[in-house]
Amino acid sequence: MNILLLGSGGREHAFAWKLTQSPLCEQLYIAPGNAGTAQHGVNVPLEADDFDGLKKFVLKNNIKMLVVGPEVPLVKGIYDFFAKDKKLKGIPVIGPSQAGAELEGSKSFAKEFMKQFEIPTASYCTVNQENVEDGIIHIVSGKLPVVLKADGLAAGKGVVIINDFVEATQMLRDILNGKFGEAGKKVVVEEFLKGIEFSVFALTDGEHYVLLPVAKDYKRIGEGDTGLNTGGMGAVSPVPFVDDALMQKVEERIIRPTIYGIKKRGMVYKGFIFFGLIAVDGEPYVIEYNCRMGDPEAEVVLPRLKNDLVELFQATHNGTLNIQNIEQDPRATAAVMLVSNGYPEIYAKGKVMTGMDEVQSSLLFHAGTQADGEQILTNGGRVMAVTSYGDTIQDAIDASNKNAEVVDFEGKKYRTDIGFDLTKGM
Repeated sequence: MNILLLGSGGREHAFAWKLTQSPLCEQLYIAPGNAGTAQHGVNVPLEADDFDGLKKFVLKNNIKMLVVGPEVPLVKGIYDFFAKDKKLKGIPVIGPSQAGAELEGSKSFAKEFMKQFEIPTASYCTVNQENVEDGIIHIVSGKLPVVLKADGLAAGKGVVIINDFVEATQMLRDILNGKFGEAGKKVVVEEFLKGIEFSVFALTDGEHYVLLPVAKDYKRIGEGDTGLNTGGMGAVSPVPFVDDALMQKVEERIIRPTIYGIKKRGMVYKGFIFFGLIAVDGEPYVIEYNCRMGDPEAEVVLPRLKNDLVELFQATHNGTLNIQNIEQDPRATAAVMLVSNGYPEIYAKGKVMTGMDEVQSSLLFHAGTQADGEQILTNGGRVMAVTSYGDTIQDAIDASNKNAEVVDFEGKKYRTDIGFDLTKGM
């Protein structure tokens, strides 16, 4: 079948790499894609939220499945757009409806959902311009640090953790006054949970689900988890501290109630749920939901998934995930993200990349790249994920760090300590 994949990042390159391993995938198109996805299919000069343009392309090219990588088209309702169009409604769309995507599109919606279905999460209050004084009272009467989250999508930059009451109240006002644009019209003021984070991924047809390999990503720009938050500087899988006992708690207290809540509310949901979790004294809590696969977690999870991904997506569409069994590669994987100097703030693009042909025994997932004739140029803050297998997490990390040195471009930065908190004493 002909498949159209939406997106242009490292997650989408990992999807393209995995989808084209399936004999069911005859031709893969990627909109808009990057220099890496072009190795596996045909890039299409269409943005992922250009619904009318995508419709024309789908009909012209006999597309039989749409796989949605990023969150924006999902939150804007691409599933519903296809479902309501008489020419498109028979085409499987891998991703939730607009109602389901609100789990990521609105943090206050997600918090209310968790409250209704008794899913463990941090205590919170929701603040807007009308009740800002209530929000300030909530801040100063609580404990430090304080977590402030812009309600809507803010490209990974809408969460701040502050260790001063005065600074926190000023930041609340700043967000409500437009610091994060439209995303900050409402703010979730949240209790800070101290623990260790991990990521769990479910693929659901709205009633059944399967679990993919567990991962842990690293958001801070600097070594030792210091500096500004980013979209992700690397990831590892599996996660040693996520044992059977903890996963049983995650399934019983979080995953099953979430799937139940989706069904109870009548949401159409045929796609991924990303559970951003934190273990506090061995007890799991939800930090956030995403309505799609994580990035850079996809770059370590998909290489460990042995199943045919197209078959899994067909089962997702048909409602038959209950008869699917997930097979995992027993090896560990680690991804190290190469980023542009200045990221996550101001950075340059268009830097010539070299060394990719010299990399051995690692997968290179392009995140922010573009082709210019025979050359590959940087085209984003996060440029490339270097993913490696290993018998242990440390082996995988060592291999990725070695090849992160081989790939080069002006201003290249990366963290050498991905997985540092999991490999101490190993």
